This record gives sequence, C-alpha cells and structure tokens, in this order.
Amino acid sequence: MPDFSTLSIQPDATNPRVARLLLNRPERLNAINDEMPREIRAAVDWANAEPAVHVIVVEGAGKGFCGGYDLSLFGQGEIDHPCQQERTPWDPMVDYAYMKRNTEDFMSLWRSPKPTIAKVHGAAVAGGSDIALCCDLLVMAEDARIGYMPTRVWGCPTTAMWTYRLGPTRAKQMMFTGDVIDGRTAAAWGLANEAVPLADLEAATMRLANRIAGVPSSHLAMHKMVVNQVMLSMGLEQTQQMATLFDGITRHNPEGLWFRRHAQENGFKSAVQWRDSGEPIPEGDEARALIRDMEERRGA
Repeated sequence: MPDFSTLSIQPDATNPRVARLLLNRPERLNAINDEMPREIRAAVDWANAEPAVHVIVVEGAGKGFCGGYDLSLFGQGEIDHPCQQERTPWDPMVDYAYMKRNTEDFMSLWRSPKPTIAKVHGAAVAGGSDIALCCDLLVMAEDARIGYMPTRVWGCPTTAMWTYRLGPTRAKQMMFTGDVIDGRTAAAWGLANEAVPLADLEAATMRLANRIAGVPSSHLAMHKMVVNQVMLSMGLEQTQQMATLFDGITRHNPEGLWFRRHAQENGFKSAVQWRDSGEPIPEGDEARALIRDMEERRGA
C-alpha cells in the first residue's frame, strides 16, 4: 500500500473492489495542511491504477470527516504563505496558483474514472466540504454537518460545487448565510444521496459501494464521463477559476484582513464566534480603522 502522512488508502477488508481512502489527522479534525491535497490526488491515482478497484470510499478518522483548512497553520499564526501573504504585498497570482493546485487536487475525486463516495460523519465544513462535494456521491449521518461558514468573511469555496450540486437558489442561501446543514436536510435538498443514523452509516455506505462495485469499471467510467460532461458544458472549470481567485480576494481585502488581525490578536476561536454569530462584519473604512488599531497595538 502507498504510504502517506495525512491519509491512508487500502482495499476494503471484505470487498477488494472497494478502496477505502481515510483522511487521517484526527488530532486536528482531519484538517487540510499543505500535504493533504497532494496526497488525495496520489491516493486517487493509486486506486485508478489498481485493476481490482471499482469504487473509492472517502471518509475521516476520529470525530468527523474534515474540519477544513488547518487554521493553526493558515489563520492565527504569523506566517507568510502563498495563500495568506503578510510580509510582502499580496500577489494574487501566487495565491491563485497555490489554491488552484489544491482545487485541482480535490477535483481528482471528481475526475477519477472510478466513482467516489464521501462517507460523512461529524463535520464536513469549509475546505472539508470541498473534498466531500468533489466526490460523486454523498452518504451522511443524520446528525453530520456540512457547509462553508467562511463565506461570511475570509473565504470562497474554490471548487464551486454548491451550485452544481444544489442549484442556484439553495446555493445562494448557503453562500449568503454561511450556515451549515445537517445530514437530514442535505438529503431532503438532494445534496446527499442518503442520510442515516450514525450507527448505520458504515452499512449504508458499503451497501451503495458494493452495489456499484459489481458494475464493469469501463461502464462506470463512461457513465461518469457523460454526467461530468454536462457539468463541464455548464461552465464548471470557468466557475472554479473565478471562485479560486475570489477566495484570495476575500482573504486580503479589508474585511478579510480585519478577520485575520482579530484572530491574531484575540485567537481564532474569538474570530470564528464573531463570524458565525450573525453580528455585522466590519467592512470598508471601519475595517481599515480597526486593522490600523490592531497593527499599532501589535507593533507597540
């Protein structure tokens, strides 16, 4: 089996036609670091090179599927990183190149000729929802949560999958509010294929995976290609380019910089509580003034 630092992949113990891709940073709620997107792509490539594998199940170790980007790395600390530039003026194309590569790595799940199923318990939020929604199918625990809270400030989902999976009206609701929904709601809205009690999640996921695994891999690849082509014809790739560029803007415009400075001064928990509370986010000149005050205190 291939050896990775953030995940593992291996054939299912009872059905070698099913590969189990396990996001495996449970101490950080399987949060995304620099290595994870590359390793997802490499794991998908491995599964596609294995003739016996017909379907890939993606799941998370520990308490949930994936809590998004690791904000101890990207959010609160003092860093100068392609996606959060601090010590030099923001270069949008450096930011875009880094985040677009991550987007393409996540999209390996969507491009994979072999179907992919996200098995979601706990949280699949922020960047974690990108990973889940790049999978072809979604099976959720009824009490699991999915959403992209950073649309309120400091983020735009780079895979842009919400519209293609939900339609424009529901997608706008999710993007305008930053709300999360549970598995029951996700199934009712057509986002999840099925929502079941947590105790039944493994059985429900494997029932679907085993049913798919009996189909010839060539047929699966052709049927997936037909459906994916519809999404491509609707402009998926162009939408992702825009979304990935906008993601960088949201992290470096006055509102995004205020959020980051607040996290650096008060801790990310405080910043997230403000973001998710519904309290108005400082913007424009108000945000600039708060940024100046916080930077002066940091420099004192």
